[in-house]
Amino acid sequence: MDSLNFQLTITALVLIVLWHFLRKKSRVLDNISGPPSPSWFKGNYEQVFNPDAWGFHEFLAKEYGSMTRLHGPYGTNTLYTFDPKAMQTVLVKDQDVFEEDDGFIKGNLLIFGEGLLGTLGHRHRKQRKMLNPVFSAAHMREMIPVFFEVTHKLEVALENQLQAGSSTQEVEILSWMGRTALELMGQAGLGYSFDPLTDEESAHPYSQVIKELLPTLIRLQFWQFNVLPYVSWIGTAGFRRRIVNMLPWKDLHHMRDMVDYMHSVAEQIYKIKLRAFEAGDEAVASQIGRGNDLISILMKENMDASEDDRLGDTEVIAQMNTLIFAAMDTTSSAMARLLHLLSRHPEAQKKLRQELIEAKRVKDGQDFSYEELTALPYLDAVCRETLRLYTPASAVTRRARQDAIIPLLKPIIGLDGTEIHEVAVPNDTAVIVSLSNSNRNSDLWGEDADEWKPERWLSPLPKALVEARIPGVYSHLMTFLGGGRSCMYVIQPELVELKKSNTIITDSGFKFSQLEMKVVISTLVEKFQFSPSSKDSEIFWQMNGVTAPVIGKDNHPQLPMNISLVN
Repeated sequence: MDSLNFQLTITALVLIVLWHFLRKKSRVLDNISGPPSPSWFKGNYEQVFNPDAWGFHEFLAKEYGSMTRLHGPYGTNTLYTFDPKAMQTVLVKDQDVFEEDDGFIKGNLLIFGEGLLGTLGHRHRKQRKMLNPVFSAAHMREMIPVFFEVTHKLEVALENQLQAGSSTQEVEILSWMGRTALELMGQAGLGYSFDPLTDEESAHPYSQVIKELLPTLIRLQFWQFNVLPYVSWIGTAGFRRRIVNMLPWKDLHHMRDMVDYMHSVAEQIYKIKLRAFEAGDEAVASQIGRGNDLISILMKENMDASEDDRLGDTEVIAQMNTLIFAAMDTTSSAMARLLHLLSRHPEAQKKLRQELIEAKRVKDGQDFSYEELTALPYLDAVCRETLRLYTPASAVTRRARQDAIIPLLKPIIGLDGTEIHEVAVPNDTAVIVSLSNSNRNSDLWGEDADEWKPERWLSPLPKALVEARIPGVYSHLMTFLGGGRSCMYVIQPELVELKKSNTIITDSGFKFSQLEMKVVISTLVEKFQFSPSSKDSEIFWQMNGVTAPVIGKDNHPQLPMNISLVN
C-alpha cells in the first residue's frame, strides 16, 4: 500500500506541472502592465515572497501603481494591488468570491489545526461567532492588571541584569519581547504560565519555537502554496507522515518537529483546563487567570452553545495554537520594532517618557487603568505610526473562486493606452493585496508617507485618506486586514468620541495586541533608556510571514539593543 501511495505522490507532482503547462492560459489580464517573468515554473513568486523582498514591493508600487499584473507559477497570471476600492471588493464586499488560497488553508490546517486560520466558509464563520464574546471590551478591562503584573516581571528582570553588571548593557530585546508576549497570552489568554521572566535561562522552549516558525515557513512557502494542495489528499495521514520523514529536507523536518511540539503543549493545557472544569467552579477559580482567561471563557461559552454551534475539542485546541502564534509572533515583532525605532529617535523616546511620567505623577505611580492607558495621546501615536509604517505582515493572498470584477478607485493605463476603471478577473486568479504599500500610499498619506512621524496622528488625517475609505478594521490601516478574515483580536467597545484639535474622531475598535503593546512599552520606556547597539548598522528586518530582525548574514532572528536605567 505504501508503495502504491508513493507512486501516486510522484504521479501527482508530474500531473501538476503537465496540467499547468497544457491548460489554456487566459488572456484577459494581458493588457495590465507588470514586470517580466524570470521563470515559467515560479514566475515572480520568489521576488514577491522572500526575506529581502522590500525593494521589489517598493519597485512595483513606484513603477506600476496600485494595480499591476505579475507572473505566477506555471505561467499563470497574478494580480497585485493596494487600490482602496479593489481591496474593499476582494476583502469585504466579495470576500466569498475571493477566498484564502488553498495552500494557505491546507498549510495552516497542518500547522495550527482546525482553527480560524485553517478553515473557510460556514465553519470559519461559526468559529468567529463563538469567539466574538471572548474579545469583549469588558474582558479587556479585566486583563489590564494581568498585563501589568507580567510586564513588571520583565521590568524587574532587566533591572536586576543592569544592577548586576555595567550601567549600560547590550540586551537581545527580541527574545525578551517574545517571552513577554508568550507569558501575556499564557496568563490572559490560556490561564497558564509559561515563563517566570526572571533571567535568560528561565525561557520556555515554546518562545524559541515560535521565533523560528515563520522564517522556516517562508523557505517552504512556494511548496506550501503551489504543491501541497495537490498532494495533501494522497494516502492516509500516517503515510504522508512517513513520506515527510523519508524526504531529505531539513526545513520540512524542522517544521514537523515544531508543529508536534506546539500541539503537544496545547493538548496538555487543554486537558488541565478540562479537569478543572470537571472538578467545579472552585478548581477553575484557583487556576491562573481565575477562569477569566480567553480560553476559559470560550470553553464556558462552548458548553452552553447549541449542538450546531458547539466547537469540537480539536477546534478549541486549534484556537489555542492560533492565539499563541498571533500574540507571540505579531505582537512581539511590533513591540520590538517600536523599541528599535525609539532607540533611533531619542527625541520621540524622551517625549513619550515625559508623557508617561507626568501621567503617573497624577496617580502617585500606580499602574494605568484601561481608560487611562488608552487616553495617552503620544503613546497612541507612536503605536499607530509604527503599525502603519512597519506592518508585521506585509501582504496577503486571495484566489478568485469564479469570474469576477474588481473596480478601481484610481484608474490605470493599459498597455494599449486605454484607461482601465475595473479589472475582469478570471476564475482561479491569485490576487496579492499589499498591506505595506497601502499603509505607505503617498497619494493618500502625503509625500512624507515613508517617514516615521508619530505627530501625524495628533492632528486631522489627510482628506484624501479619509475619503478613500480604506477597508481595514483599524485607523485607515490595512495592518489588521478587513472583512470576515480580519484579525480576530479586535475589540468593539461603545463608540468613543475623542476631541483632537477641535475635530471629533470616532474610534470604534481597539486591538487586543495593541493593548499588550501599550502596557509593555509604557512600562519599559518610563524605566529604561534605549539606544542603538554597536551592531545596529547590520540589523535588517526580513520580510517573512511576520517581519523579523537579523544581523548581517545570520538568519537567526535577534535584535540587540543598549539599555540603561533612566536617571
